[in-house]
Amino acid sequence: MKPPRKVAVLGAGSWGTTFAKVIADAARFSSNDDGHPARVVVWARRPEVATEIDERHRNSSYLDGIELPENVHATADPSEALEHADIVVLAVPAQTLRAQLRQVADVLPRSAVVVSLMKGLERDSDARMSEVICSELGLDSSRVAVVSGPNLAMEIAREEPTASVVACEDEEIAAWVAAAASAPYFRPYTNSDVVGVEMGGIVKNVIALAVGMCDGMGMGDNTKASVITRGLAETTRLASALGGRIETMAGLAGLGDLVATCSSPLSRNRTAGRLLGEDLTPDEVVASMTQTAEGMKSAHAVLHLARRNDVEMPITEAVVAVLDGRLSTTDMARALLGRDLKSEQDHRNESDDE
Repeated sequence: MKPPRKVAVLGAGSWGTTFAKVIADAARFSSNDDGHPARVVVWARRPEVATEIDERHRNSSYLDGIELPENVHATADPSEALEHADIVVLAVPAQTLRAQLRQVADVLPRSAVVVSLMKGLERDSDARMSEVICSELGLDSSRVAVVSGPNLAMEIAREEPTASVVACEDEEIAAWVAAAASAPYFRPYTNSDVVGVEMGGIVKNVIALAVGMCDGMGMGDNTKASVITRGLAETTRLASALGGRIETMAGLAGLGDLVATCSSPLSRNRTAGRLLGEDLTPDEVVASMTQTAEGMKSAHAVLHLARRNDVEMPITEAVVAVLDGRLSTTDMARALLGRDLKSEQDHRNESDDE
């Protein structure tokens, strides 16, 4: 497949803008038939952000100090961004995706491959983002790819080396998207396990909230390492129940993403958890942050999905109880440590442990 001529990125937050930079930098090494690198056009909801990206090649609201390549442009008109795009990258908040797709469905090129950068479950439906995309746009799942991994936006924008995963049922499409995103500092691997890759990115946000709460309460590295490790077990159980592969959870989209999100102060979800651990209410946390901590939006859907599939997820359950005000962060720690003793290798659900 030939390199794309145009890539549209819907969403000008930190990750959307960073991925636009990745694509633009990668394009310098894979020019298309006319000898020019792919044109990357970002749709920004706020006109002033679009103007700054287009005229100054900066996005100071989300990537302060980062200069964007000359082949990154921006517009506040989604139709202009989408026109003739070969790849359409979606980087909007998960809970707004369905409504935004309905607004652009008529102008989205039918031949385009759609790529999701989003790591969330839709509340009420418990749908993964790739499922929302397919249902709203009427696309076959083989035309939808997802990108996930240890991808802290600011580190990548600074061109600090990282690896990621591009997952698609169609391995040729996955390889094509990966090639389009292969910048010198960004190494994408491919995978056909869309369910596993998406679930790794979704559940790690909830686990990062729990780790952040521990941090906010002043707990040590032993505690946080324990939560990360048991959080990976939770993620693996749910992904497996939904058809994901266990080996995916041991890779970049599982363990890699979980460690990065739970360990870095750049992580929005860990930051939100830390603020909760410092006794801020969920509303106060949301008001204090400029970007969405997706775990706060998706935690309920993750728990609902787990219960529907009879999967035990005690950390997720405790996080939801804190978000609902039914449990303090201090009591959350006690509740997790006070659970019944069992073998670490026992993967059965509590309902089986009579």
